[in-house]
Amino acid sequence: MSLASVLSSLPLVVERDEGLRLRLLSGLELDRRQTGLLIVGIVLLFAMPDLAAILGFSFRTVSKGLMLGMAALGLNLLLRHTQLVSFGHALFFGAGAYAVAVLANYGGVTSSLVLLIGALLFGTTIAVFVGFLVAGHREIYFALLTLAFGQLGFAIVLGSQFFNFDDGLSVRIEGARPTLAVDSLLGAELSTAAYRILLYYLTIVILLALLLFTWRLANSPFGKTLDAIGQNDLRAEFLGVPVQRYIWTVFILSGAYGAIGGGLFALLELHVRPQPTLHVLVSGEILLMTLVGGFSTLLGPIIGGVIVVYILDLARFQTEFHNALAGILLVAVVIFFPRGIMGSSDDIRAGAVQVREDPSVLGVWVRELGARVRGGLRNAVVATKHLLFGAR
Repeated sequence: MSLASVLSSLPLVVERDEGLRLRLLSGLELDRRQTGLLIVGIVLLFAMPDLAAILGFSFRTVSKGLMLGMAALGLNLLLRHTQLVSFGHALFFGAGAYAVAVLANYGGVTSSLVLLIGALLFGTTIAVFVGFLVAGHREIYFALLTLAFGQLGFAIVLGSQFFNFDDGLSVRIEGARPTLAVDSLLGAELSTAAYRILLYYLTIVILLALLLFTWRLANSPFGKTLDAIGQNDLRAEFLGVPVQRYIWTVFILSGAYGAIGGGLFALLELHVRPQPTLHVLVSGEILLMTLVGGFSTLLGPIIGGVIVVYILDLARFQTEFHNALAGILLVAVVIFFPRGIMGSSDDIRAGAVQVREDPSVLGVWVRELGARVRGGLRNAVVATKHLLFGAR
């Protein structure tokens, strides 16, 4: 019996005209190359703690990037399908984080599972309320309303004694960390390193589940309807689609993603403050993650989350102007990778092949880039003159 026949007999392997394919879900089938990349990616994810120790990079930063990447994945539901931009998604990330802190401080909850469920419920409840108020608006009005609600949440927490003002709340209960599911099995309190590693693995499992759910949602009739709304919401409404209800629903789902990420972030940091969770710059970073990774792809926001968090965390130790780096990174992505890193992956591979065959093409690209920069500067000057002096 051949290897191909053995593999084709497996329930997750199907045989097509182009060869064997791995079937993950109904309609989700991967060819050999995609299957190989999936296996390599999963192995790298689960081997990350060991790789961090060997290569000397910050394992905690990778964990934080994945958690913020979940919020970016939720934002991507809006941006990719409905073409709506939220400038206040830190509200849901912070709501999840503060829900964990409040339950731990005032409720004495020690189970990480209960804390995460509380984060999900509280963040989703906030998304239900905010989504109801913003779902009827479009374009810049939608974006500004989400920004306003995000700032409102930040101001409430910052000025509230219940949330301990700017000092925030600890997630520790009488000096002890929240318990993970394996604590009782091991019969002893986990060390700091073991706690972070197990929390990282929990994050990976939740992330993989969210990715599969997101793919399923995007390829369902609900996802296709969202695409129609994003292309032309007025036409969709004329066809009988309850546009406002669909936007409200996807906004709630988007907020739930952020709440889960925020809850995990609270378990990682063990102390929640308004600046790293609710500030408007956090909303900007979440949006930046979707653009850097590629909002037209499924994995883009996650890849963007790790990249953006790692770069910004490194910059904090190098310069006091580290927030400006986010803007520089965005400009670089717009110029060199307008569809994001994952969205431009095919172009990157094709460019690498072209350079290998003909290195002189680099000079052509540099000249083209110079022309684009000069053209952008000219347009900026014209726009500035028009803004300051009118149409004269």
